[in-house]
Amino acid sequence: MKHQEGFEERLEEKGVSRRDFMKFCTFLSVTMGLSSSFVPKIAEALASPQRPPVVWLAFAECTGCAESLLRTTYPWIDTLVLDIISLDYHETIMAPSGEAAEKSLHDTVAKYPGKFICVVDGAIPTAEDGKYGMLGGRTFLEIAKEVCPKALATICIGTCASYGGLPAAAPNPTGAKSVKDAIGINTVNIPGCPPNPINFIGTVVNYLLFGKLPAVDDKGRPLFAYGQTIHDQCPRRGHFEAGEFVTSFESPEAKMGYCLYQLGCKGPETYNNCPLVKFNMGTSWPVQAGHPCIGCSEPNFWDKMSPFYKSL
Repeated sequence: MKHQEGFEERLEEKGVSRRDFMKFCTFLSVTMGLSSSFVPKIAEALASPQRPPVVWLAFAECTGCAESLLRTTYPWIDTLVLDIISLDYHETIMAPSGEAAEKSLHDTVAKYPGKFICVVDGAIPTAEDGKYGMLGGRTFLEIAKEVCPKALATICIGTCASYGGLPAAAPNPTGAKSVKDAIGINTVNIPGCPPNPINFIGTVVNYLLFGKLPAVDDKGRPLFAYGQTIHDQCPRRGHFEAGEFVTSFESPEAKMGYCLYQLGCKGPETYNNCPLVKFNMGTSWPVQAGHPCIGCSEPNFWDKMSPFYKSL
């Protein structure tokens, strides 16, 4: 309990009250599908002094997934980085650059073989031996082959790393692929464009709490976050069943919050927990804001789900 008290003291110093922290633990418990009895256990796991080393590899991506995590409010990113995980390598937020940054990556992999978590953000170009994506004189493909197999686990954050995403959309001139397809390893996938950071945090907390990564579906997605379709959880589902649809964004039905299916909503074929956890401190999500779901957490969504405003 001493380390938990110390953790809470550090939170207080950063303006995070114990009440706020326990509210977050409760929210995380619900997100992960755990009972309220796990709330104190989650709090203890988050406060544990044993922080897993993490390296974050950024490949063919737009930094949107990193931004999604950086804008995490509960817990704040500095708390997440400094107190929950040991983020030893992340090009976007680390102080070193150039050779010094690459040394941090090499040293972490060498020091913690089989013990670090590798987070991958972005697809991997494979055409022409991967030359369409390079870092420090090496291709993304080479780096992934060197680092990922040595990790305790590889977590793909975002649809690009999970399934290829936008870089892999037709005609895919760079031969972009998911991490699994590019180097042949199993990965835990947190898809979305971008994904909700709570699903990434829940995955890490599952490891801290149970000593293993969460159960996943046949596409590698944690079941606690991707076990149901958007459609099944959507607050507008009743309008769908009643045949009440929005046919134009300017229509009265749009203002009344009717179902967006006829405007191309891909919720019936998309697995994610957006209606429950929402974004920006649980403020809203696309359908609540009046925009149809585009299916961004599904494989090949850029090709399979477009045109985005055409109904299924």
